[in-house]
Amino acid sequence: MTSAARDLLEEAKKLPHDERQELAQVLLETLETEPTSLSPEWTAEVSSRIAQLERGEVEAVPWTEVEARIRRTLGQG
Repeated sequence: MTSAARDLLEEAKKLPHDERQELAQVLLETLETEPTSLSPEWTAEVSSRIAQLERGEVEAVPWTEVEARIRRTLGQG
């Protein structure tokens, strides 16, 4: 994030809750809304991983656990 964006964020944090919510919504609306197309290779990989999950070959890990592992690896927790 650039220093200008950080400055804007700090100013935005000072706004009342309803104004922050409205600002967030307006910003989200400016982002690309078209779904991103995956390459054929990534589409095949995603399909393969979903199939592994459905067959019970692998177990899903909750995001909170994944995040904690990443933070430990990076020495942040």
